[in-house]
Amino acid sequence: MAGSGDRASVAINYVARTGDRPRYYANDHSRDTVVIEPHSMAAHDGRTQSLDLDGAGFMLVRDATAQDLKDKAAARAYAAEIEALLLDLTGADAVVVTGAPILRFSERSGKAGSSDNSYPARFAHVDVSDTTAGAFSVRSQPRPGAFARAAHYNVWRVLSPPPQDVPLALCDARSLTGAELIVADAVFDRPDGNDWSFEGYVVAHDPAHHWVWFPDMTPDEAIVFKTHDSLAGVAHCVPHVAFDDPACPATAPSRISAEIRAIAYWW
Repeated sequence: MAGSGDRASVAINYVARTGDRPRYYANDHSRDTVVIEPHSMAAHDGRTQSLDLDGAGFMLVRDATAQDLKDKAAARAYAAEIEALLLDLTGADAVVVTGAPILRFSERSGKAGSSDNSYPARFAHVDVSDTTAGAFSVRSQPRPGAFARAAHYNVWRVLSPPPQDVPLALCDARSLTGAELIVADAVFDRPDGNDWSFEGYVVAHDPAHHWVWFPDMTPDEAIVFKTHDSLAGVAHCVPHVAFDDPACPATAPSRISAEIRAIAYWW
Protein backbone atom coordinates (compact mmCIF):
# COMPACT_ATOMS: atom_id res chain seq x y z
CA MET A 1 0.00 0.00 0.00
CA ALA A 2 1.59 3.25 -1.12
CA GLY A 3 1.58 6.17 1.27
CA SER A 4 3.25 7.83 4.18
CA GLY A 5 2.36 9.19 7.58
CA ASP A 6 -1.33 8.94 8.37
CA ARG A 7 -2.52 8.30 4.81
CA ALA A 8 -2.21 5.62 2.15
CA SER A 9 -3.39 5.18 -1.43
CA VAL A 10 -6.00 2.41 -1.73
CA ALA A 11 -8.41 1.15 -4.39
CA ILE A 12 -11.97 2.13 -3.52
CA ASN A 13 -14.66 0.36 -5.51
CA TYR A 14 -17.21 2.97 -6.52
CA VAL A 15 -20.29 2.30 -8.67
CA ALA A 16 -20.54 3.60 -12.23
CA ARG A 17 -23.55 5.60 -13.35
CA THR A 18 -25.26 3.60 -16.10
CA GLY A 19 -28.72 5.16 -16.20
CA ASP A 20 -30.25 1.95 -14.85
CA ARG A 21 -31.26 1.33 -11.25
CA PRO A 22 -28.62 -0.98 -9.73
CA ARG A 23 -29.54 -4.16 -7.91
CA TYR A 24 -27.33 -6.29 -5.69
CA TYR A 25 -27.82 -9.54 -3.82
CA ALA A 26 -26.77 -10.63 -0.35
CA ASN A 27 -25.60 -14.07 -1.49
CA ASP A 28 -25.58 -14.71 -5.25
CA HIS A 29 -23.44 -11.88 -6.59
CA SER A 30 -23.62 -13.29 -10.12
CA ARG A 31 -27.06 -11.66 -10.22
CA ASP A 32 -25.78 -8.19 -9.31
CA THR A 33 -26.27 -5.42 -11.87
CA VAL A 34 -23.86 -3.06 -10.11
CA VAL A 35 -21.03 -1.87 -12.39
CA ILE A 36 -17.93 -1.43 -10.24
CA GLU A 37 -15.62 1.50 -11.01
CA PRO A 38 -12.38 1.39 -8.97
CA HIS A 39 -10.60 4.63 -8.10
CA SER A 40 -7.35 5.18 -6.25
CA MET A 41 -8.13 7.29 -3.19
CA ALA A 42 -6.24 8.49 -0.14
CA ALA A 43 -7.29 6.61 2.98
CA HIS A 44 -6.48 8.33 6.26
CA ASP A 45 -5.63 6.57 9.50
CA GLY A 46 -8.68 7.17 11.68
CA ARG A 47 -6.61 6.90 14.81
CA THR A 48 -5.06 10.27 13.90
CA GLN A 49 -8.36 11.98 12.97
CA SER A 50 -10.86 13.97 14.99
CA LEU A 51 -14.07 11.98 14.53
CA ASP A 52 -17.53 11.97 16.09
CA LEU A 53 -20.96 10.66 15.22
CA ASP A 54 -22.62 13.95 14.30
CA GLY A 55 -19.58 15.36 12.44
CA ALA A 56 -17.81 12.67 10.43
CA GLY A 57 -20.67 10.27 11.14
CA PHE A 58 -18.47 7.59 12.70
CA MET A 59 -15.92 6.92 15.42
CA LEU A 60 -13.80 4.16 16.90
CA VAL A 61 -14.64 3.13 20.46
CA ARG A 62 -13.03 0.83 22.99
CA ASP A 63 -15.82 -1.68 23.59
CA ALA A 64 -14.96 -5.23 24.55
CA THR A 65 -17.87 -7.64 24.36
CA ALA A 66 -18.45 -10.50 26.75
CA GLN A 67 -20.26 -12.47 24.02
CA ASP A 68 -19.09 -15.16 21.59
CA LEU A 69 -20.57 -13.68 18.43
CA LYS A 70 -20.02 -16.90 16.49
CA ASP A 71 -22.71 -18.42 18.73
CA LYS A 72 -26.23 -17.46 17.63
CA ALA A 73 -27.41 -17.87 21.22
CA ALA A 74 -25.39 -14.75 22.15
CA ALA A 75 -27.55 -12.44 20.00
CA ARG A 76 -29.90 -11.28 22.77
CA ALA A 77 -27.15 -10.49 25.27
CA TYR A 78 -25.10 -8.72 22.60
CA ALA A 79 -28.11 -6.61 21.61
CA ALA A 80 -28.37 -5.43 25.22
CA GLU A 81 -24.69 -4.44 25.16
CA ILE A 82 -25.19 -2.48 21.93
CA GLU A 83 -28.26 -0.70 23.26
CA ALA A 84 -26.27 0.42 26.31
CA LEU A 85 -23.32 1.52 24.16
CA LEU A 86 -25.45 3.63 21.80
CA LEU A 87 -27.48 5.17 24.60
CA ASP A 88 -24.21 6.31 26.16
CA LEU A 89 -22.68 7.58 22.91
CA THR A 90 -25.72 9.38 21.53
CA GLY A 91 -27.75 10.53 24.52
CA ALA A 92 -30.86 9.13 22.83
CA ASP A 93 -34.02 8.38 24.78
CA ALA A 94 -34.22 4.81 23.46
CA VAL A 95 -32.27 2.42 21.23
CA VAL A 96 -33.74 -0.57 19.37
CA VAL A 97 -31.47 -3.24 17.89
CA THR A 98 -33.12 -4.34 14.65
CA GLY A 99 -31.52 -7.73 13.98
CA ALA A 100 -29.00 -10.35 15.01
CA PRO A 101 -25.25 -9.86 14.46
CA ILE A 102 -24.12 -10.54 10.88
CA LEU A 103 -20.84 -12.41 10.47
CA ARG A 104 -18.71 -11.64 7.41
CA PHE A 105 -15.52 -13.28 6.17
CA SER A 106 -12.82 -12.20 3.74
CA GLU A 107 -12.70 -14.34 0.61
CA ARG A 108 -9.29 -15.74 1.55
CA SER A 109 -10.86 -17.45 4.56
CA GLY A 110 -12.85 -19.81 2.36
CA LYS A 111 -15.90 -19.01 4.50
CA ALA A 112 -17.31 -16.05 2.56
CA GLY A 113 -20.73 -17.17 1.38
CA SER A 114 -20.83 -20.07 3.84
CA SER A 115 -23.71 -18.44 5.73
CA ASP A 116 -26.41 -15.94 4.86
CA ASN A 117 -25.10 -12.49 3.85
CA SER A 118 -21.51 -13.36 4.80
CA TYR A 119 -19.53 -11.75 1.96
CA PRO A 120 -17.61 -8.52 2.61
CA ALA A 121 -19.24 -5.49 0.98
CA ARG A 122 -17.06 -4.88 -2.08
CA PHE A 123 -18.50 -1.60 -3.40
CA ALA A 124 -19.21 1.71 -1.68
CA HIS A 125 -22.74 1.83 -0.38
CA VAL A 126 -25.09 3.03 2.37
CA ASP A 127 -27.24 0.34 3.96
CA VAL A 128 -30.56 2.19 3.71
CA SER A 129 -32.00 5.03 1.65
CA ASP A 130 -33.90 7.86 3.30
CA THR A 131 -37.16 6.23 2.24
CA THR A 132 -36.23 2.87 3.71
CA ALA A 133 -34.85 4.41 6.90
CA GLY A 134 -38.03 6.38 7.45
CA ALA A 135 -40.17 3.28 7.10
CA PHE A 136 -37.88 1.22 9.35
CA SER A 137 -37.89 3.96 11.99
CA VAL A 138 -41.68 3.89 12.21
CA ARG A 139 -41.84 0.09 12.13
CA SER A 140 -39.30 -0.36 14.95
CA GLN A 141 -40.22 2.55 17.23
CA PRO A 142 -40.54 1.27 20.81
CA ARG A 143 -43.60 3.34 21.71
CA PRO A 144 -46.45 4.92 19.74
CA GLY A 145 -46.58 8.55 18.78
CA ALA A 146 -44.34 10.88 16.85
CA PHE A 147 -40.63 10.96 17.63
CA ALA A 148 -38.49 14.07 17.16
CA ARG A 149 -35.47 12.28 15.70
CA ALA A 150 -34.39 8.81 14.60
CA ALA A 151 -30.82 7.86 13.69
CA HIS A 152 -29.67 4.51 12.30
CA TYR A 153 -26.32 3.06 13.37
CA ASN A 154 -24.13 0.12 12.46
CA VAL A 155 -21.66 -1.25 15.02
CA TRP A 156 -18.81 -3.13 13.28
CA ARG A 157 -16.03 -5.09 14.95
CA VAL A 158 -13.40 -7.67 13.99
CA LEU A 159 -13.37 -11.08 15.61
CA SER A 160 -9.97 -11.98 14.14
CA PRO A 161 -6.62 -10.61 15.34
CA PRO A 162 -4.73 -7.87 13.48
CA PRO A 163 -3.73 -7.11 10.83
CA GLN A 164 -6.86 -7.28 8.65
CA ASP A 165 -6.47 -8.39 5.01
CA VAL A 166 -9.81 -6.76 4.10
CA PRO A 167 -10.37 -3.69 6.31
CA LEU A 168 -13.39 -1.39 6.26
CA ALA A 169 -13.10 2.11 4.79
CA LEU A 170 -15.59 4.85 5.72
CA CYS A 171 -16.30 8.13 3.94
CA ASP A 172 -16.43 11.20 6.16
CA ALA A 173 -19.98 12.57 5.92
CA ARG A 174 -18.59 16.11 5.77
CA SER A 175 -17.11 15.34 2.34
CA LEU A 176 -20.44 14.28 0.80
CA THR A 177 -22.71 16.41 -1.37
CA GLY A 178 -25.57 13.92 -1.68
CA ALA A 179 -25.29 13.87 -5.47
CA GLU A 180 -23.06 10.78 -5.31
CA LEU A 181 -25.79 8.65 -3.72
CA ILE A 182 -27.49 6.39 -6.29
CA VAL A 183 -30.75 4.67 -5.34
CA ALA A 184 -30.39 0.88 -5.60
CA ASP A 185 -32.22 -2.29 -4.59
CA ALA A 186 -30.63 -4.50 -1.93
CA VAL A 187 -32.04 -8.00 -2.44
CA PHE A 188 -31.90 -10.66 0.24
CA ASP A 189 -32.00 -13.87 -1.76
CA ARG A 190 -33.15 -17.03 -0.03
CA PRO A 191 -32.59 -20.69 -0.97
CA ASP A 192 -36.36 -21.20 -1.14
CA GLY A 193 -36.67 -18.36 -3.65
CA ASN A 194 -38.62 -16.19 -1.19
CA ASP A 195 -36.46 -13.12 -1.85
CA TRP A 196 -37.16 -9.74 -0.25
CA SER A 197 -35.61 -6.35 -0.78
CA PHE A 198 -35.43 -2.75 0.27
CA GLU A 199 -33.98 0.45 -1.13
CA GLY A 200 -30.43 1.50 -0.30
CA TYR A 201 -27.72 3.62 -1.90
CA VAL A 202 -24.63 2.79 -3.91
CA VAL A 203 -22.02 5.50 -4.31
CA ALA A 204 -20.55 7.22 -7.38
CA HIS A 205 -17.03 8.62 -7.39
CA ASP A 206 -16.24 12.11 -6.19
CA PRO A 207 -12.55 13.08 -5.88
CA ALA A 208 -13.43 15.25 -2.85
CA HIS A 209 -14.41 12.23 -0.76
CA HIS A 210 -12.40 11.85 2.45
CA TRP A 211 -11.88 8.15 3.24
CA VAL A 212 -10.80 6.83 6.63
CA TRP A 213 -9.82 3.40 7.93
CA PHE A 214 -8.60 1.96 11.22
CA PRO A 215 -5.50 -0.22 10.80
CA ASP A 216 -4.88 -3.23 13.02
CA MET A 217 -8.21 -3.32 14.78
CA THR A 218 -8.53 -5.59 17.78
CA PRO A 219 -11.63 -7.44 19.02
CA ASP A 220 -12.00 -5.03 21.95
CA GLU A 221 -12.64 -2.13 19.54
CA ALA A 222 -15.70 -1.26 17.46
CA ILE A 223 -16.50 1.21 14.70
CA VAL A 224 -19.83 2.94 15.23
CA PHE A 225 -21.14 4.62 12.09
CA LYS A 226 -24.34 6.27 10.99
CA THR A 227 -26.43 5.11 8.03
CA HIS A 228 -29.26 7.65 8.36
CA ASP A 229 -30.29 10.56 10.55
CA SER A 230 -33.58 12.43 10.36
CA LEU A 231 -32.07 15.48 12.08
CA ALA A 232 -30.86 18.26 9.78
CA GLY A 233 -27.46 19.85 10.27
CA VAL A 234 -25.57 16.75 11.43
CA ALA A 235 -23.90 13.85 9.60
CA HIS A 236 -26.62 12.22 7.54
CA CYS A 237 -25.06 8.92 6.41
CA VAL A 238 -21.67 7.24 5.91
CA PRO A 239 -20.73 5.35 2.74
CA HIS A 240 -18.50 2.38 3.49
CA VAL A 241 -16.71 -0.42 1.65
CA ALA A 242 -14.36 -3.35 2.22
CA PHE A 243 -10.99 -3.04 0.48
CA ASP A 244 -7.89 -5.19 0.09
CA ASP A 245 -4.82 -4.13 2.02
CA PRO A 246 -1.92 -5.26 -0.21
CA ALA A 247 0.51 -4.54 2.65
CA CYS A 248 -1.13 -7.20 4.81
CA PRO A 249 1.13 -10.30 5.01
CA ALA A 250 -0.19 -13.40 3.28
CA THR A 251 0.29 -15.25 6.57
CA ALA A 252 -2.06 -12.94 8.48
CA PRO A 253 -5.36 -14.41 9.67
CA SER A 254 -8.23 -13.77 7.27
CA ARG A 255 -10.68 -11.14 8.46
CA ILE A 256 -13.76 -12.20 10.38
CA SER A 257 -16.10 -9.41 11.41
CA ALA A 258 -19.48 -8.93 13.01
CA GLU A 259 -21.91 -6.07 12.53
CA ILE A 260 -25.21 -5.23 14.11
CA ARG A 261 -27.70 -2.47 13.33
CA ALA A 262 -29.81 -0.32 15.62
CA ILE A 263 -32.02 2.77 15.62
CA ALA A 264 -31.77 5.50 18.25
CA TYR A 265 -34.83 7.61 19.07
CA TRP A 266 -35.39 11.01 20.64
CA TRP A 267 -38.80 12.40 21.70
